[in-house]
Amino acid sequence: MSLCFDEFGLRQELVDAVAALGFTEPTPIQEKALDTLRENTGDLVALAQTGTGKTAAFGLPLINRIQTDNRRIQAVVLCPTRELCIQISRDFLAFATNIPSLQIASIYGGSSIALQIRQVKRGSQIVVATPGRLLDLMGRGVVDLSNVTNVVLDEADEMLNMGFKEAIDDILKETPDSSATWLFSATMPKGVAAIARGFMTDPVEVTVGKKNSTSARIDHENYVVRPGAQLVALKRIIDGYPDIYGVVFCRTRHETRQVAESLLEAGYDADALHGDLSQQQRDVVMQRFRNRRLKLLVATDVAARGIDVEGISHVIHFGLPDEVAAYTHRSGRTARAGRSGKSLVIMSWRDHRKLGLVAARCGIRFKACKVPEGEAICKLKLADMVEKLKAVEVDYDAVGEYLPSVYESLEGLTKEELINQIVAERFNSVAAAYKGAEDINDRGAQPRRPRQDRGNRSYGDSRSSGMQRITFNKGANNRINQGAVIRLVCERAGISSRQIGRIDIGKDASYFEVEGGLARHVFHAMKGATLDGQRLFVEMQGGGDSAWRGARRTNRGGGRRPQGRRAS
Repeated sequence: MSLCFDEFGLRQELVDAVAALGFTEPTPIQEKALDTLRENTGDLVALAQTGTGKTAAFGLPLINRIQTDNRRIQAVVLCPTRELCIQISRDFLAFATNIPSLQIASIYGGSSIALQIRQVKRGSQIVVATPGRLLDLMGRGVVDLSNVTNVVLDEADEMLNMGFKEAIDDILKETPDSSATWLFSATMPKGVAAIARGFMTDPVEVTVGKKNSTSARIDHENYVVRPGAQLVALKRIIDGYPDIYGVVFCRTRHETRQVAESLLEAGYDADALHGDLSQQQRDVVMQRFRNRRLKLLVATDVAARGIDVEGISHVIHFGLPDEVAAYTHRSGRTARAGRSGKSLVIMSWRDHRKLGLVAARCGIRFKACKVPEGEAICKLKLADMVEKLKAVEVDYDAVGEYLPSVYESLEGLTKEELINQIVAERFNSVAAAYKGAEDINDRGAQPRRPRQDRGNRSYGDSRSSGMQRITFNKGANNRINQGAVIRLVCERAGISSRQIGRIDIGKDASYFEVEGGLARHVFHAMKGATLDGQRLFVEMQGGGDSAWRGARRTNRGGGRRPQGRRAS
């Protein structure tokens, strides 16, 4: 039997706020975390899928421990993205609505640093931040962590994927040894385990579901289509769910733009979210999606991190991601807050091994489905149109005065003729679009049982395809570090950190390696890039392309290269 929120030792102001928000019983991760943290003052590792209520699981006990008469920073929450930072801050303010003396500062890039400095200086007891901007304010002497009693790492696996490992280490080193660290994550890769070993003392671990698993409320389906038919398949699947409200995930920014443009041209309510957008453009797109003026958000993994939107019915993978953990995070956009959802994979049959690995690692079963043929889509859309027509409520006060003239104009039509006209007006374009539509399912594909995971090797770590080196004209003398390079490449190219190989930072020039098949895309994505306000000139070695051909190379083999690494 579930406990109630008033049974965890929370101050009455928090219990009342939770009740006002409509929460009656804690979710499993909330119950386990609140019960553990009621007595335990040490470190905690909490593993649960996205959308299970983790923010309240750490937010309520964190606020409960704050001494509001102390105006120094007592708690820090680190998260991977601006959107998640804003969302956590909003949730915290809602939890603390009855505690007016509690101040919360939101610190993230892409917004006024002066305003954020004022937030900190007014005496904020809790700081919610992205690692990069927090380090910036620490370097300016604005943020002092010497009085911190609790640090929360939210979506720790995502922060590592975005290259924040060094930043997290630097931040944790500045917190007192006596402070408690609470690590919340959907998956437990090696990098997250390394943080737990390095900065936590005998942490208590609570887990909801299996590690690296997805929500049991998500139905997982896969569609195997002929080569080159993915976009057609996407449109048919969307048409097969007339009330869809979903996210379409793509691997690269270029692919994201192409898919979004194709959907827009075909009349779908869709838009793209990727690294080329300014923060203002990104905010506009997200606001339209939250307000449901957009039915479909087409996004890269990097751009979509931290998105927390209620009611997403479908997640569509326009091809499988390169990491199993990415599938978990993508799918976690749906089936949130107790709802159900669908995660649909559009793939070619050559991806069946990767699909099997995802199934084995995540402990899920994929239902093999066929993309509907044109006739089936037409019948479904027609039935949906009829039901919506029947459900329309007529506001006679608004339209009553216009109806007599309409009756007069249509009096020569029989009921059947009038229905024919309505159907033709609403449905002719759909019928024409699907007339003679081909079967795009890969008939040559024979279903196979997903193979069980063999050992711990992840396909995302494979270097069998070879690596391509890309050099650029900045290095240690320009205060460039590996984490910044990883974040820049991932954000500009829309790829995962696991697709980045060795990174070597020289004095005045550096290089990184990427998988050979992605090299040209990454190279073009990096043209015109800036890092910490410094313009980069890039060259793909051995690739015949150069964005700075003829420019003097300041360090061709000379200069100390402090360290090389394989990105984790």
